Amino acid sequence: MTGKLNKDCIKCGVKLTDDNWYTSAQKAHIYKCDACSRELANTVTNPIGNPQRMYVNGKYIPKSHPLYKAGNYKTFEDAAFSSLSRYTTSSEGEVYIISNPAWDGWIKVGMAIEAEDRCKGYQTSSPLRDYTLEYKKYFDDRRQAEQIAHALCSKKSKERNGEWFKLDVPTAISCIEKINIEKKHGEKQETA
Repeated sequence: MTGKLNKDCIKCGVKLTDDNWYTSAQKAHIYKCDACSRELANTVTNPIGNPQRMYVNGKYIPKSHPLYKAGNYKTFEDAAFSSLSRYTTSSEGEVYIISNPAWDGWIKVGMAIEAEDRCKGYQTSSPLRDYTLEYKKYFDDRRQAEQIAHALCSKKSKERNGEWFKLDVPTAISCIEKINIEKKHGEKQETA
């Protein structure tokens, strides 16, 4: 079809042929090669390709996120290292509960900017990929919330080893749900 037309791409100037020109573009008389058509689709109509947005593992991350940096990343760890100064100063995040059937009755209570991302990190150390994110809750100050969660879970657990507690998930969830961190007159007050 294109041999008779002898047309060039209106964007890059390459000769249009059946090998580099979409059939649908040919029929619509759009004189752009495949590469220029894809480039336009990726930067304008496809939000994942939009250089102004951030995506982690295909999930859109809003500009309000403490680790926001335009680009595509596999994990938040990748994003954190590319904007390390924001990671160390950020206080927002989640307190989470993770379990693994290999340690029956034990749960981990921890903190992260993104609990799902943290759980994915644990999966790499397990050949069965059997860690389960049981629960997560967002806090303006994840570090303080984690400290309170550990104190409350310690009172209820049979045993403790670091961030691991011999405790059932519903009890741990109720401990985390009791955490209330409020800002009053520029200072943080905690209640539980």
